[in-house]
Amino acid sequence: MAGGRRARQETRREIEQFLSIGPVQVAELDLPGARGAEGRGTADTEGVELRPGPGGAPIASGSVFVLVRRAGRPVGTLLGQVPDGADPVAVLAGLARELPPQAPPEPLPVPPSASVVVATRERAGRLARALDSLLAQDHPDFEIVVVDNAPVTEETRELVERKYGERVRYVCEPVPGLAIAHNRGLAAVHGRVVAFTDDDVVADPRWLTELTAPFAADPGLGCATGLILPARLRTPAQVLLESHGGFAKGFVPRTYDPARPPADEPLFPFTAGRFGSGANMAFRTSLLRAVGGFDPATGAGTRARGGDDLYGFVRVLAEGRRLRYTPSALVWHHHRETWRDLETQAYGYGAGLTAYLTAILVNRPALLPAFLARVPGGLAHARGLTAVRGPEAGDGAGAAGGGAGAGVPGGHDSRTHPWPRRLSRLQRRGMLYGPVGYLRARRALRTVGLEAR
Repeated sequence: MAGGRRARQETRREIEQFLSIGPVQVAELDLPGARGAEGRGTADTEGVELRPGPGGAPIASGSVFVLVRRAGRPVGTLLGQVPDGADPVAVLAGLARELPPQAPPEPLPVPPSASVVVATRERAGRLARALDSLLAQDHPDFEIVVVDNAPVTEETRELVERKYGERVRYVCEPVPGLAIAHNRGLAAVHGRVVAFTDDDVVADPRWLTELTAPFAADPGLGCATGLILPARLRTPAQVLLESHGGFAKGFVPRTYDPARPPADEPLFPFTAGRFGSGANMAFRTSLLRAVGGFDPATGAGTRARGGDDLYGFVRVLAEGRRLRYTPSALVWHHHRETWRDLETQAYGYGAGLTAYLTAILVNRPALLPAFLARVPGGLAHARGLTAVRGPEAGDGAGAAGGGAGAGVPGGHDSRTHPWPRRLSRLQRRGMLYGPVGYLRARRALRTVGLEAR
């Protein structure tokens, strides 16, 4: 009784602290050309372009989360404070020039034909915003397929037919589950590469080209992932999530090769969350079909709660194919907005993590020895994932690209706000539930005539 009362009091305190988190503006700042030493630390704004994030208002005084680009290419993020009466362009450009230099990008090959699959359910307003950005892609040869998952109304079908006509194909999947919807889309596409994103994103105009071009350059590439940044940081939930990493994986391209396991990833390939997220991923279509697609007993909408994207990453690596993280392939994600959303998300992330591991071992038992060898390190990793993480603003590790702006939302291990114990406990409970949820999801599939992969 006393322990439960203390936990409730602690949760109330955490919610009060959570509600005190203020909003942060989101912006893009484009610096012209290559970085020159003469521009460092100056307030020169010649050729600098500052614009709000997707759907945002013009930038004013206050806290601003900034994506910094050089000649259009994303190179880092920072958190700036614009004083009252100051010029936001001058203030933020001065901070942006402190980001460390990066090697110029290599020329991209002509990308292969591509298909974009967007699974959705009763969110026509958000879907329209996503489709508008997808239709603006500069990729030379692509199609878009919308999978309407277990719809209860005709709203999505009517939107696609009324507004997008022949530019977007509509497919209905009556069985609920994100992996099931993705598999339905996979069966319908024609592109050599199939990309997946969500209905709550806005895609950068070069997203699809940047995400798929690596497949033309590397015949052994099986999967590519890209950068996910927050479209808005208006609510405490959005700011808290992004201040603890969000979905971003940094601004350094990286290739994961099972033939050369990375020395800094002792749990490779089972820490699949490091590779990317389902809102920004692409696969070689023939390979994904050959491995059976995604396990339909994983993903949102099933009792497993998640893990479908992580399952796909590991299945590709288990086939000996490489995975490429490409930060130039950018989508803006609309994070969930409330405390209750964060509770659901924390539990679902924990459940999805252990559900996907269970799915991998059930479907690829040959991986069991490698998995067992990594169990001690995996337990330590799990404890770290669910630890109560305190604020570390001012620790000098603020910018996701390195450099200016301590405590930036989205900077890895740079925490502007404490992570509530309530959310850590929920994530641990989800981890305990995940294997049970996966097995229940497999049983549920049999009732609708489907089998897990």
